[in-house]
Amino acid sequence: MGTRHPSKSSYRKEQPIFTTRAHVFQIDPTTKKNWVPASKQAVTVSYFYDSTRNSYRIISVDGSKVIINSTITPNMTFTKTSQKFGQWADSRANTVFGLGFASEQQLMKFADKFQEVKEAAKLARDKSQEKMETSSNHSQESGRETPSSNQVSSMNGTDDEKISHTPDTMALKSENDRLKTAVEQSNSNAKKCETELQALRESNARLLDALQEANSSVENWKAQAAACQEENNALKNKIVELELQCKEVNQEKERNAQLTLRVQQLETELQDKQQELENLRKQAEIIPQLMAECETITAKLQAAEQSSKESRGKVTALQGEVEDSQQKHTHMKTELKKFMDLLEGKIDELHEVRQGLSKLGIDN
Repeated sequence: MGTRHPSKSSYRKEQPIFTTRAHVFQIDPTTKKNWVPASKQAVTVSYFYDSTRNSYRIISVDGSKVIINSTITPNMTFTKTSQKFGQWADSRANTVFGLGFASEQQLMKFADKFQEVKEAAKLARDKSQEKMETSSNHSQESGRETPSSNQVSSMNGTDDEKISHTPDTMALKSENDRLKTAVEQSNSNAKKCETELQALRESNARLLDALQEANSSVENWKAQAAACQEENNALKNKIVELELQCKEVNQEKERNAQLTLRVQQLETELQDKQQELENLRKQAEIIPQLMAECETITAKLQAAEQSSKESRGKVTALQGEVEDSQQKHTHMKTELKKFMDLLEGKIDELHEVRQGLSKLGIDN
């Protein structure tokens, strides 16, 4: 955007007098309203003093690219548009530079240094103008006095004096011509300076308009940024509330799912226990039959014992039957005892399951 690249020789003559770090921006040359970042991150921004030219410049380099090369003039003004942002217009570069600092203290130091350098540049310009005016006045006075002195000497002197003063007259004429040429060049330079000054004034007026528009845009951006920030905070709070509600809902769903699964397991266990109980009931129906058989066998045994008294032979024949019957009776008693123990255990388990279902129903 019209930034001039300083030469290596100019760097050798200039010395840094103040250095800071900031994000660099330039005004959009098309809209003259929006800021365009000139650096991706904070870079070094320095004030340089050129002792040979008695001038001051602000220079910033991002890698190998020069992003600021602004010569400070007395007409420049550094404007602080916010607590951490400031800008100034450079008519020579035909742009407006903006700097974003990390703190308000850094911005204040940079602004104070800008004002100090601006005053120094103004003093240097005033001294230079005084020197030019003194030199121009001296040249004009010398040009006016030299011909008159030559005329007096030529009018009052003798022929010998005229002859003897001829070389001096030629030297004076040569000096007069040289001074006239210097005066003409000075006048020409003055006209050029006036033309450049007028152009700079016009450019400065345009840049001031752009600066005012930029300031207005900054205020609008600030208002929009504040509104967006408030809306963002409100949305963040709403998101946090919704996340908490979703978390509670998910926890409730997990508890309901666990309870549903537990109920299903208990229902399955209850069905199994009921099936076992039904089987035990069916088996219990057989017990009277077994008892009747046992009683029948006992009666037969008694009858056999009585008949043994009557006939030893029958006893011998029936002894095997009695022994078999006793074994069957013993085996049946053992099986019956085992069955009764098993039945009692199943009844106890069924009782525990019913108690668990009752407790679960009360919890739900």
